[in-house]
Amino acid sequence: MNLKRFFAAAFTFATLMLVFGATAFAADGSAPALGDAVKVAIALSVGFGLGMAAIGGALGQGKAAAAALEGIGRNPAAAKELLTPLLLSLAIIESLVIYSLVISFMLLGKI
Repeated sequence: MNLKRFFAAAFTFATLMLVFGATAFAADGSAPALGDAVKVAIALSVGFGLGMAAIGGALGQGKAAAAALEGIGRNPAAAKELLTPLLLSLAIIESLVIYSLVISFMLLGKI
């Protein structure tokens, strides 16, 4: 499977999970219990959401580290200048995965 097809499928899954996951927040505290279909949609949203976040974060961190190491390999004197932006970019990438984890916990609280 080529990379464009993979990302198209991942985007489709993410969009569907966002649509189905949004129905979980529509429930009111005084509303009747959630139906089985909504619980299944929430569970799928959590699973696919965390999976896509982990895959995207891993790909982003891998590319960032590869680019930094390639830059250090070409110019070893620039290692100190590349370290701070690399660590900052890795932290920002990882924060997006942590946001997905927080949203998944919020969705799991609706089941």
